[in-house]
Amino acid sequence: MSDFMAMRQRPQGPLGHLRSHLSLVLQLLCVLLCAVLLVAILAQVSKVPSCPEQESKEELYQDLMQLKAGLANLCRPCPWDWTFFQGHCYFFSKSQRNWHDSVSACQDVGAQLVIVRSDEEQSFLQQTSKTVGHTWMGLSDLNKEGVWHWVDGSPLELNFTKFWNRGEPNDIGGEDCAEFRGDGWNDSLCNGLRFWVCKRPAGSCTPQ
Repeated sequence: MSDFMAMRQRPQGPLGHLRSHLSLVLQLLCVLLCAVLLVAILAQVSKVPSCPEQESKEELYQDLMQLKAGLANLCRPCPWDWTFFQGHCYFFSKSQRNWHDSVSACQDVGAQLVIVRSDEEQSFLQQTSKTVGHTWMGLSDLNKEGVWHWVDGSPLELNFTKFWNRGEPNDIGGEDCAEFRGDGWNDSLCNGLRFWVCKRPAGSCTPQ
């Protein structure tokens, strides 16, 4: 027994020391490899979005809110679908109505069926109406034949009669409402369908 214990306590030779070092190195390599794998797995998991669709919706919503805020700060004297000219806003319709319904359509948006007040405005309106077709203006002689008034009750001034087309107004068949046609004005039946133009003062150009 004492001989066996003595053999156990006897110092190891070179081979024993080598085996001991190899074992320790293998254990360290194993721990290091496990640590590297763990870090790699965690890195990959962190790259995976939790909910791509939700993140996309949130980003889109944020972009829309930023765009809305930017538009609110733009300085526009007229609404987007109106045209600015010399201090007024003009709406050129995309559909057709009779004269009376055109008057109501403009009133519904706080405007009037257009009243011409200057040569420059006449040129602007005439050229624009030519691109779309015959267009109502806010002028009629419904109250008294041959006496033309604008929708605000003001009479047609003499210097504006030059805008009538040759031979107009002729009141053929009871034509009591005025329209832009070709290069000038024409009287037409009020129940005919035409495009129309609304006019209202431009707003102050200040950021909201």
